[in-house]
Amino acid sequence: MTVHRCLTMGSRSARAIAVLLALGPASAAVAESHGVALYGEPALPPDYAHLPHVNPDAPRGGAFSDGQVGSFDSLNPHILQGRVPWQLRFLAYESLLGRSYDEPFTLYGLLAETVELSDDHTQVTFQLHPEARFSDGTPVTPADVIWSFNILGQEGAHGRYRTAFSKVTGLEQVGERGVRFTIDAPDRELLMILGLRPVMKKSQWEEDESAFFRSGLDTIPITTAPYVITDFDAGRYVELSRDEDYWGEDLPFRVGTNNVDTIRMEFFGDATAHFEAFKAGELSTMRETNAAKWARDYDFPAVRAGDVVLSEIPHQRPTGMTGLVMNTRVAPFDDWRVREAMIQAFNFEYIDGVINGGGQPRITSYFDNSPLGMREGPAGGRVAELLAAQSDLLPGTLEGYDFPVTNGRAANRGGLRTATALLQEAGYRVAEGVLTGPEGPVTFEILLQSGSSEVDSIVDIYVEALERLGIEATVSRIDDAQFKERINAYDFDMTYYRWGLSLSPGNEQLAYWGPQGVDTPGTRNLMGASDPAIAAMIEAMLSAQTQEDYVAAIRALDRVLTAGRYVIPIWHNPVSWIAHDAKLKYPADRLPIYGDWIGFQPDIWWFEE
Repeated sequence: MTVHRCLTMGSRSARAIAVLLALGPASAAVAESHGVALYGEPALPPDYAHLPHVNPDAPRGGAFSDGQVGSFDSLNPHILQGRVPWQLRFLAYESLLGRSYDEPFTLYGLLAETVELSDDHTQVTFQLHPEARFSDGTPVTPADVIWSFNILGQEGAHGRYRTAFSKVTGLEQVGERGVRFTIDAPDRELLMILGLRPVMKKSQWEEDESAFFRSGLDTIPITTAPYVITDFDAGRYVELSRDEDYWGEDLPFRVGTNNVDTIRMEFFGDATAHFEAFKAGELSTMRETNAAKWARDYDFPAVRAGDVVLSEIPHQRPTGMTGLVMNTRVAPFDDWRVREAMIQAFNFEYIDGVINGGGQPRITSYFDNSPLGMREGPAGGRVAELLAAQSDLLPGTLEGYDFPVTNGRAANRGGLRTATALLQEAGYRVAEGVLTGPEGPVTFEILLQSGSSEVDSIVDIYVEALERLGIEATVSRIDDAQFKERINAYDFDMTYYRWGLSLSPGNEQLAYWGPQGVDTPGTRNLMGASDPAIAAMIEAMLSAQTQEDYVAAIRALDRVLTAGRYVIPIWHNPVSWIAHDAKLKYPADRLPIYGDWIGFQPDIWWFEE
């Protein structure tokens, strides 16, 4: 077996993390800069040649094919309706600024040649690059930027865009190529986020703007990105080709990126078909998330022959949260004691052993695995000060919260005893083997998206444990479209979900667990969290004037979320496991701190004979 393992970070990435944790005030105004950082200055100078984590000499060519389980019926990733290949948002659209994944939160000019922030952090002005063009050859104008922002603030657009829309009080063209945003209160992070909004061609939609919000495959978007959609078959594949006339070919931000000629996204009905297609050589790459499968299933002929390479790519990004989320909008999950009982009944060590061979660590908090994660034990310093100002904090917030640890045996008697005691404290009793509360027998539905055998196995084991508590849990497995519709409407009791978090959290945290998401459909606040302490910690994070206060606010937020007991977490991967065509290369000697993340594959990979 040929195994390519890259398990160490370079000193440059270590320095980037040190910058994240450095103390000191945010910089003042940025005048006509090539980029902007949340704190301090961009690491790269105005005359930088390329991003530090790319190979500037990477050859061009080749066809990259990736697979995913599911289907699609839309090519518009910006609206609530329909199912869309998630990669299109990043491969087929560009924004005013682009993210450097080797810095926690620094943005460099892309469609915008320069960016300027006002001294009071209530205005940002972008000057469009004079060469910026759509794929049909027409120039990108301030009118396109303004229209794109306004259309994404309407009902029907994805909820992640509307929070920023509500805070912008002014949007105007400045000069020939300038666009200026004005917001209602100082917020440097929000001003930066505005530079990441996708820019679309106004004239393609302005005759019938309602068409923008309709799911379908009738309209192929005209965009500015290096790749354009050139072929698709509904529900089966989407193919993108590198635009030979791409306007930004020589931009330093694009050097060493977008090296493959063709990107093809294949769709499969289940995970088994997906894996078999990769083994048969129909796909270029395969991400594995299961430790046991990585150790057991990747010894097939192509690996032994050296045609497929196994790469392990480390990262320093937060774990985020993955697991079974409980909807606090409905009983019995509106009681934290019930949620804690559900956590106690989940025998993590046993399930991890069955599915992963015990090879993957548990997620212990939302920002675990990163410098932003809460620290063990009681809160101290600035974190304690922020939390002390809040009332009605749940147990574990200040003193520290730890998920239960079992002996790994199937019975989990200790966990079930603790769960039973908590349920009794909350007013529930077992009568004739059935857990009964104020509203009668306790039953609830676990809603799952069909296609994942791993998630099915996790839930099947868990349902057996719930039966021992006298709880009847039914499992509903539905297709992608139904699942998305019900999730957007918060029509579930418990479901499996994943929140990815970055090293630069900001305004998106409001969409994840802010109070507006309790009732507004389509946000990622699936649990319905409405704790005022969450909003207060997000506000403290957004208004922080130093790195010290920023990190403290995130660690305090991490404590409030974790002690909220909204999710029964499973495991995370401190490394990414990628099996790939041996001719498909990546810059292993200069990995970004985000590792295998958005902007990594296929963006900076290349084919080499």
